[in-house]
Amino acid sequence: MRGPLAGWRLPLRLAWRDARRAKGRSLLVLVMIALPVLAVSAASVLYTTQEVSPVEGLDRRLGSAQALVRLDPGDRAVEQGVDPFMGFTSTGARREPGRPTLAQVRQALGEPDAPAVQLSSGSYNVRTDGGEVPADITETDLLDPLTRGLVELVDGRLPRSAGEVVVNPELARRDAEPGQQLTLRNGAVLDVVGIAESTSYTGYPQAWTRPGSTRPGADPDAGPGEGPRSTESTWLVGGAPVTWQDVRALNAIGAVALSRAVVTDPPPSSAIPPAVRSAPGGLDEATVTVLVLVVVMVLIEVVLLAGPAFAVGARRQSRTLALFAAAGGVPRQARRVVLASGVVLGLAGALLGVVLGLIAALPLLPVLQGFSTTRFGPFEVSWWQLAVIALFGVVSALLAAAVPAWIASRQDVVAVLAGRRGDTRASRRSPLLGVVLLGAGVAGAAWGAVGGGNEIAIAASAVVSVLGMVLLVPVVVVAVARLATRLPLALRFAARDAARHRTRTVPAVAAVAATVAGVVALGIGLSSDEHQNEATYRPTAAEGAMLVTSYDRPRDWDAYRASLADTSPGAEVTAMEGLVLREGGTRAELSVLAGDGDGSALQSWGGAFDASVLVADVMPRALLGGVVDGPAMERADAVLAAGGVVAFADRPVEGDEARLVARTYRERGGPETVASVRADADWVEVPNDWAPVLAVVPSSVATELGGSASTVGLLVPGPVDTAAEERADEALTALPGSPTTYVERGYQADEAAVVVQLILAALGAVLMLGGTLTATFLALSDARPDLATLSAVGASPRTRRAIAAAYALVVGLVGAVLGALVGAIPGVAITYPLTGPGSSGTTGGPATYLDVPWLLVTGVVLGLPLLTAAVVGLTARSRLPLVARLD
Repeated sequence: MRGPLAGWRLPLRLAWRDARRAKGRSLLVLVMIALPVLAVSAASVLYTTQEVSPVEGLDRRLGSAQALVRLDPGDRAVEQGVDPFMGFTSTGARREPGRPTLAQVRQALGEPDAPAVQLSSGSYNVRTDGGEVPADITETDLLDPLTRGLVELVDGRLPRSAGEVVVNPELARRDAEPGQQLTLRNGAVLDVVGIAESTSYTGYPQAWTRPGSTRPGADPDAGPGEGPRSTESTWLVGGAPVTWQDVRALNAIGAVALSRAVVTDPPPSSAIPPAVRSAPGGLDEATVTVLVLVVVMVLIEVVLLAGPAFAVGARRQSRTLALFAAAGGVPRQARRVVLASGVVLGLAGALLGVVLGLIAALPLLPVLQGFSTTRFGPFEVSWWQLAVIALFGVVSALLAAAVPAWIASRQDVVAVLAGRRGDTRASRRSPLLGVVLLGAGVAGAAWGAVGGGNEIAIAASAVVSVLGMVLLVPVVVVAVARLATRLPLALRFAARDAARHRTRTVPAVAAVAATVAGVVALGIGLSSDEHQNEATYRPTAAEGAMLVTSYDRPRDWDAYRASLADTSPGAEVTAMEGLVLREGGTRAELSVLAGDGDGSALQSWGGAFDASVLVADVMPRALLGGVVDGPAMERADAVLAAGGVVAFADRPVEGDEARLVARTYRERGGPETVASVRADADWVEVPNDWAPVLAVVPSSVATELGGSASTVGLLVPGPVDTAAEERADEALTALPGSPTTYVERGYQADEAAVVVQLILAALGAVLMLGGTLTATFLALSDARPDLATLSAVGASPRTRRAIAAAYALVVGLVGAVLGALVGAIPGVAITYPLTGPGSSGTTGGPATYLDVPWLLVTGVVLGLPLLTAAVVGLTARSRLPLVARLD
């Protein structure tokens, strides 16, 4: 072999031989390299599969047709891009008024006999045993070849005649299985002949029937929900491919088209009208920056985890390298021997990780599909992404072997050949550089938090802080060894051994620290964000109470009350009365003022009811119980009984009087005061600058204002469980006025945030356990001569187990404490831009919300090191064979 790779032939052969001889150590490195490659490879396959490209989505949108043409009413021509459903615009050029016809479409396409089938979709209310549920129903001929690919038949058959329908599983579970009938609010009755699933999305009741099936029996007085909400006419058109010129011809008659030929072979950007020309896609700069930072952190983690294995491997090869140097080898060649191990194991680990990632993606796809209502595309592999991921694995292995290779090339040849350790002195410049980097990380985090409010700067400072911490780990390890003089033998031995063999100890401690730093930083950020969400949550009613509201006309509150009595027997239903002010047919607005000022005492209010002021002689506890506490509630009752009002304020108000002013806003001129009333008031200061209503007034004050009390909603004190809520909602949906239900459940933690916290804890546990166990067993393998000597001088078998557990505890605990301290820097900093003023749309509360997840931090810092030590102590060998020399 000649050329630049000629010098790598022998090192690669030695590395391959060493990997086969030291199977245990090689397996550890393979696991460290393959695990992140496996995870990222599986994520790449899942992402590319779930992402439906425009070409992949053609069959589920067009069936087997050449184009989907939508005809809109109007008298203007239109302009569109490649996908008109992403947006189109009118050109201003006039055309014949009225909706284009199918004949005009065929004429524009130049095919008078082009096959076509109509699609008509709308939202209908479907009757069930418990009431009604909304469903999307599409009228079309599913037996037509053009519609093949729109749905997948699961059970039964497709509709063959009018009055037959297929439903999706979501609607089938609502008493609409094959053999039963589907009854619409408008009186149409359809026979269910099969179950089908949309190829586009799931999770919402859907049905497909023949054209005209939803019209028979329509009730003109049925109210909303009895028919389609949209008026466009849509056609699937077959025949010859629809070119871009054909699309432009359709635009001229007022139609837009999604063409198979145009999507698969789009026109140049210059041919697309500027008004509908979409901006080039791609990730924004902030997203790219965050991705780069994540990749760098993962790379650091893998390098630190695999580093101890290469350090032990280099120590095992120290005699071979010393002989190599004594025979005339140069340091560069010694470095290549160790780096070759990184190449061999990196390639093997990367290939293994990619293969296992492809296999793991297969069972994960249906699991991931269960969390998405959008149907995934076909199984897809992006080979260039997998190649980059594999290269990432190789690079991480090379970087992990770089430091041991550099140390091996500087070892004392004479000392090694004489049987002594050939370690070199630790650098004094590295800790100084570590202090500088750590200081820069702290300064960057502070600037990003307070000065710049920049999350990217905080993330970058986290990387810098971790790098500085890695350089300071040797100093910390030595300090721990010096402080361990009064500890028991096992801990003292482990601490001093860790300090003596820093080449394998430092990467292990740094890996644990980097893992804990990431977990603590993200944990503080997520926990603080959740703390802010909980602190600023605005309850609409007392917890467990159900509100029934309706904003449509007509609305029948007596019917709603009767429905609640049927679905929730024994429940107490209270009608909520709101103040209605009208002057000359124009609705008036009411302001509640403090003193003689013009400003409202409460700037933000609103709830489920269509009223800003409630009329009641007793405070509605089920509504305001979350705002007014016990003693304040009794005081408010007394004020209302005496003819006063209960008013809410977002600041302290002096005095016990309120001024209620009703104003009418006419079309011309400014506001006109209709009435002004002064009344004794009990001012209630509300949290978060918000209340469900402005005030509660007695009927006497409502009369003075010239208004009247009108029912604006129903209130069920509860507690109302989920099943009762679903029964009530289904029954009320069948009634006119589109009533809706709401049950106050209090603050509910975001499911995604909970999942992320669980993933963080699991990921931190796996990485900490993996890194600590790997480093511990490698250290025990490297320390066999010392342990054999202990046995020879009379140490009991349990001593080795105690030393093994102590070493795991030293590595895990030192790394965890360092990581927690360093991770707290970006964790606290990120709370400023994440929870500061304006971050959640609120202006009240503290400047920032900080919440440390002590359970997570304690578990990671103390629990996991103790668990690791226990595992190591139970699994380590207690006896070693006594031989003259252990290599």
